Amino acid sequence: METKADVLEQSFEAMEAAGVPVARPMLSGARSTNGAAFEGFLRSGSGALEMKALSGTSGGEGGYAIPREIDGLVDATLASISPIRAIANVVTVGSSGYRKLVASGGTPSGWASETGARDETDTATFNEIAPPMGDLFANPAASQTMLDDAAFDVEAWLADEIAREFARAEAAAFVSGNGINKPKGFLSYATAATGDDARAFGTLQHVPSGAAGAFGANPEETLIDLVQALRSPYRQGAVFVMNSATLARIRKLKTSDGAFLWQPSLSAGQPASLLGYPVVEAEDMPDIAAGSLSIAFGNFKAGYLIAERGETQVLRDPYSNKPFVHFYATKRVGGAVTNSEAIKLLKFATA
Repeated sequence: METKADVLEQSFEAMEAAGVPVARPMLSGARSTNGAAFEGFLRSGSGALEMKALSGTSGGEGGYAIPREIDGLVDATLASISPIRAIANVVTVGSSGYRKLVASGGTPSGWASETGARDETDTATFNEIAPPMGDLFANPAASQTMLDDAAFDVEAWLADEIAREFARAEAAAFVSGNGINKPKGFLSYATAATGDDARAFGTLQHVPSGAAGAFGANPEETLIDLVQALRSPYRQGAVFVMNSATLARIRKLKTSDGAFLWQPSLSAGQPASLLGYPVVEAEDMPDIAAGSLSIAFGNFKAGYLIAERGETQVLRDPYSNKPFVHFYATKRVGGAVTNSEAIKLLKFATA
């Protein structure tokens, strides 16, 4: 072994003394079999090499190799969310069932002399309100690779998408839900043209516009009739509710002297007003059509109840369907009209 090592060492020393350069490790796949042509090209630009054009404008010519920067936030089209929750009475319940007693009719009184007889007076009538409730759920999934490698926060994005969809779904139910495993919307209740004294509890009053699918000859008078149909105790805090298409027609209405009924807001953060009352845009309200209930006016704090059991719950489940991670979100919510005297509707019909 010592003899062989000495021979190798002597041979290296001889090559160095003769000025023979020691070969460097060649670039993998680049050096030709008969010389270091690629190394020469890199050092001095000389050498006959076949060259290819590289460009970032085409993926196959090198564009795929260019690092692509993806925005960390995912933009989405914003769905209009009805603001009924903001104007209604919202309560948090601790069980799946909720009951509320509403007294109607009041307690009559009477006058009598000092020694006169006192007759028995009537008592108020109690009505039980049980808002229909249902479970709102979503169960989207994402692969674990997507969660690990995506350029944006997938989990935060999914949570935001669930929140938006829940808000949209419950808002539609508050307006027109049928009450079957979901809230019952205020437009789903029976309506009548009779006043509060003659109308059954639970039936909303509608005011006809005077024409099928349109305003009558005097739309401003029709809106005034709608406002005055709501008794004065409820007008404090009352609002108009309609969608943007109906609001566009309202904003064009003028009085006989040319003044607009619509009054824009004079300060930031304050809603515009119609006949002195705020206007709330709810896209779930129907467009104007024959027989439609397209405008509501009332005190929704007194007239509509939203009952919910806690906040939205989100369960991250990486086990049930590997390699996918499920985000199971649930929310239990209900809604119902509690006082049918506090909400009035404008019906686009002759009666």
